[in-house]
Amino acid sequence: MTAYEFSADPARLDVDWVHAILSTTFWARGRSRATMDAVVAASRNYAMYADDGAQVAYARAVTDGATFAWIADVIVHPDHRRQGLGTRIVDGLMADLERLGLKRVLLKASPDGHELYRRAGFDTLDEPETWLGRRLR
Repeated sequence: MTAYEFSADPARLDVDWVHAILSTTFWARGRSRATMDAVVAASRNYAMYADDGAQVAYARAVTDGATFAWIADVIVHPDHRRQGLGTRIVDGLMADLERLGLKRVLLKASPDGHELYRRAGFDTLDEPETWLGRRLR
C-alpha cells in the first residue's frame, strides 16, 4: 500500500507534472506553460506525494493573505484516485489557510467535486445574487 505525504513546500512542486496533468482537464486545457508558471508564482501551492517521491495531486489558493482566498486547480492523478487524496489535499490546504485568519474562502467546484467540498465545510453562498463576475476572455 502506498503512503502519501501532504506538502505546502513550493520547492518540492513539480511544475512540469502540474502543467501536464492540468492540460488534460476541461478547465485548464490549452493553458500555456508560461501561464502555469505565473499561476504557480502567484498562488499558495499544495501537493500530495507518493512514498517514492512522485507528485500525485495538486491544489492551489489565490489569497491576499488576510481576508480572502479562492481555491483552484484541485486535481489527483487518475492512478491515485479513490484513496482519499482529494480530501487530504483540501484538508491540508484549508488548515494552512485557517492559520491566516481569513474571513472567506471560495471555489468554483466541478459537479463531481461538490461532495468533497461539502465534507470540507463548504456550502452554497449566502445571498448568491450579491456576487458578480466578469469574464475577461
